[in-house]
Amino acid sequence: MSDLTDLGIRQIRDGVANGDLSAREVAEAFNAAVAAAKPLNAFIVETPEHALAAADKVDQARAAGETLPSMAGVPIGMKDLFCTNGVQTTAASHILEGFKPEYESTVSQKLWDAGAGMLGKLNLDQFAMGSSNETSYFGNVVSPWRRNDGGNAPLAPGGSSGGSAAVVAGRIAPGATGTDTGGSIRQPAAFVGISGIKPTYGRCSRWGTIAFASSLDQAGPMARDVRDCAIMLEAMSGFDAKDATSLDVPVPQWEAGLNASMAGKRVGIPREYRVDNMPEEIEALWQQGIAWMKDAGAEIVEVSLPHTRYALPAYYIIAPAEASSNLARYDGVRYGQRDLPEAANLQDMYAATRAAGFGDEVKRRILIGTYVLSAGFYDAYFTQASKVRALIAQDFERAWERCDVLLTPTAPSAAFALGEKSADPLAMYLNDVFTVPSSLAGLPAMSVPGGLDKAGLPLGLQVIGRALDEQGVLNAALAIEERAGFNARPERWW
Repeated sequence: MSDLTDLGIRQIRDGVANGDLSAREVAEAFNAAVAAAKPLNAFIVETPEHALAAADKVDQARAAGETLPSMAGVPIGMKDLFCTNGVQTTAASHILEGFKPEYESTVSQKLWDAGAGMLGKLNLDQFAMGSSNETSYFGNVVSPWRRNDGGNAPLAPGGSSGGSAAVVAGRIAPGATGTDTGGSIRQPAAFVGISGIKPTYGRCSRWGTIAFASSLDQAGPMARDVRDCAIMLEAMSGFDAKDATSLDVPVPQWEAGLNASMAGKRVGIPREYRVDNMPEEIEALWQQGIAWMKDAGAEIVEVSLPHTRYALPAYYIIAPAEASSNLARYDGVRYGQRDLPEAANLQDMYAATRAAGFGDEVKRRILIGTYVLSAGFYDAYFTQASKVRALIAQDFERAWERCDVLLTPTAPSAAFALGEKSADPLAMYLNDVFTVPSSLAGLPAMSVPGGLDKAGLPLGLQVIGRALDEQGVLNAALAIEERAGFNARPERWW
């Protein structure tokens, strides 16, 4: 048998269920991979004992003849944005360093109930604010990929779910949780050559997930292929009365419904996604994706999403505004860091705690958000951005009259070197140009690898679907996956 860490979620689940594998041997193999992967800096906390305890529970259940749950024996990485009972949860921020929740997030609890085990808490951009995993208090995550053109600069794994992307691509975990506010599952998935899906807003509970922008944040899976994402998404999804935005709808059997045929389906190509100075390789991959959709039986139609050009400006008003409100709770009073200068009053403590606890990007977004919510500017900025958001959602609704899914690039480039864009926030924000519109509309969207650029780095294609049509998104992504035949993986250097 191949190395156990080469196995994906479905292979592990089926191997454990039919007795070809023991859950413990799988957990031990991935624990060893985690221990050997420190140069990637993907984990903030390692929890090998959690993975082993979950595995032993699965092995005992199988020995007793019990029916195993859907992810029995599968060890995963948990993005350090999900609260985990008794295990440090920081959102990669100094202000929460040492915080150990006394409760479990709904998403992580659902995964444990499904038989998964936790390998550790994964590094991310601080409070999920970033597109390169360079804003973490605990240091940059390094992509497992390297350019093949002689350049040996460490590469960004994308963000904010950079730790999740790195461990899945590096065969250090078969799957990992991510969160997506404006592209933080899809863009890193594209950068490292894996699959990742942001479901419809409300599919996965936000309870126990540290908030960035509450009307946008959505959890989702990152895994090596479309089927593994479908398995994991089924386990993560479902109504939660503790989350007021949770959707009270049944969870479909997405894995059972997978079908790579696009016969009778119409695939929309939004003309506004052809942005200025888009690299030729991105355009070529997009055209290849269109050809693959035709080969799968789809009809290709051009559609217009006229307000796309306003999506990024609207997002970078709405998201910082909500962050400004959400992060006001970190004041040094109840939990997390506290800086108390000598002879200080309460306001001094607030200021000192936040100055020391928040990173530069978090401070930048809090300042933007507080400004656009302030008296005299609220209507000029936040109200206008909210109107634009409604228009963007209307654009998608009109597009669905002509097509079933949309096909676009995932990101405007392949992975860039760490430090290459960190000095220019606007250049960094442009990484989200293709992913933000569907986030503003709350729609399901998925990135699937389509090929490599001339430097040997992965490029991704994005499928966007109607609200609650994760099945249509997964099926279109599967059609691409089967035709792309993407099997490239990073050569191990760590």
